[in-house]
Amino acid sequence: MMEGNSTAGSFTPSQQFSVADLVVIVVYFSLNVAVGIWSSCRVNRNTISGYFLAGRDMAWWPIGASLFASSEGSGLFIGLAGTGAAGGIAVTGFEWNATYALLALAWVFVPVYIASGIVTMPEYLQRRFGGERIRMYLSSLSLLLSVFTKISTDLYSGALFVQVCLGWDLYLSTVLMLVVTGLYTIAGGLAAVIYTDALQTLIMVLGAIILAVKAFNEIGGYPNLEEAYLKAIPSKIVPNTTCHLPRADAMHLFRDPVSGDLPWTGMTFGLSIMATWYWCTDQVIVQRSLSAKSLGHAKAGSILASYLKMLPLFVIIMPGMISRVLYPGLRGLMIAVMMAALMSSLTSIFNSSSTLFTMDIWRKLRPGAGERELLLVGRVVTVVLVALSVVWIPILQSSSGGQLYVYIQAVTSYLAPPVTAVFILAVFWPRANEQGAFWGLMAGLVLGLARMGLELVHPPPRCGVPDRRPWLLADIHYLHFAMLLCAATGTIVVGGSLLTSPPPLAQLKDLTWWTLSRKPPKPSVDGISQGPPDGECPPFWARICSINAVILMCINIFCYAYFA
Repeated sequence: MMEGNSTAGSFTPSQQFSVADLVVIVVYFSLNVAVGIWSSCRVNRNTISGYFLAGRDMAWWPIGASLFASSEGSGLFIGLAGTGAAGGIAVTGFEWNATYALLALAWVFVPVYIASGIVTMPEYLQRRFGGERIRMYLSSLSLLLSVFTKISTDLYSGALFVQVCLGWDLYLSTVLMLVVTGLYTIAGGLAAVIYTDALQTLIMVLGAIILAVKAFNEIGGYPNLEEAYLKAIPSKIVPNTTCHLPRADAMHLFRDPVSGDLPWTGMTFGLSIMATWYWCTDQVIVQRSLSAKSLGHAKAGSILASYLKMLPLFVIIMPGMISRVLYPGLRGLMIAVMMAALMSSLTSIFNSSSTLFTMDIWRKLRPGAGERELLLVGRVVTVVLVALSVVWIPILQSSSGGQLYVYIQAVTSYLAPPVTAVFILAVFWPRANEQGAFWGLMAGLVLGLARMGLELVHPPPRCGVPDRRPWLLADIHYLHFAMLLCAATGTIVVGGSLLTSPPPLAQLKDLTWWTLSRKPPKPSVDGISQGPPDGECPPFWARICSINAVILMCINIFCYAYFA
């Protein structure tokens, strides 16, 4: 977070750090280890379903908490607070947009995934289209995105925060966190990850609320926030489009579609494409929903996560804006909240990446591999990812961290939209076939990489310097580009599918929204992954879920309208 005009900036970390802060951090680590050990003992970790899908026996509340915790990594936590401090509340759109994607996940995508009896997202595309090349491409892309974008931003921002607050060595603090997270991820599989995520969510939400209350108290409540924010000139400068002065539209969610830093058109449509990729097709997220006892539990989990995603404006972004004006205390709690964000997102990424590698890549290399070998490979991959992360730290330190964060946001927006287009057409358009999908993905990849290359060659100009970049960069915001890229990919998938023969009807059973049999799923090709025993929940709870979904959308629309 940015330090504002208060005197807190003059203290050194050791002066500010108290025994109480230390106690908070020790208690936090102890709780984590205890929950990790307890959850590891609860589920049978010696089967593929037990280790990678928590035995498909998870209740709705840990799933909802884990969905929230996995998405609120330390990179996002610091990113939201920092962007809030630099540019106001528009960044909230990244959180609130999740409501609709989470409801689509539970009501539309998960029924198809459960019916198809899959463990990984690339496995779904292979069963839907046939052939191996789409599955291998998507597994490789997901693994690369995990290691070079998700793990790196979370590690960098989390370790940097600890270094600033504690004065600890960046390397030492990161290695310590990696070792703790690595241990229970390797030992307990998805069950340990989901239950520790539930603990992290509790700590994050309670901690962030306490910090927010303190921050609002210091500033004299919400009415004073806008006035104080617009007067505050930061002592530490983060580049933004207004030359470090507060934006006039800081308190507005919807910004000009041409000149806005986050144009409302991009935030409404482009961001929805990214959100659909993240919430409905990304292994990290979907794996949690696939671990549910039943479809009802998966739906209730999505609803809990959606309610939690409404909070960050009030407990992360506004306090980030207040931090422009003052520097809130309670540092031990702040560090616990940050570590909770970091560790929950890291464990989720480690677990889903090891699942992807084991189930999609290793089984292709060794078709005869037994359950024991696959479990061993899953654990070894986690160890390798932890080691890779440690090696990655000095590279992150030497690169400019802030710029790195911006690039990584862009990387995702250039590589994810083609995947969104292919998944949506796979689920909703039975005529889509393997040739169309594969060439759509390839064309999308080339277009996305071309834009990314341009961005690396022509970085954004510094504050006050005229923008002389090519029009593709200067005039097309990356969120608008995501819309164009998704549309282009979709057009190629449709064209390619129509020019080639349709997939046989028998191949589509239980693999599209229109060909769901609505019966409990059968085992998948490998005979290992089985869906939950009961596909639906009792009518009363189904009704409660549906009512909550409607209430959620009403709250979301009201909040958008109020802050627009």
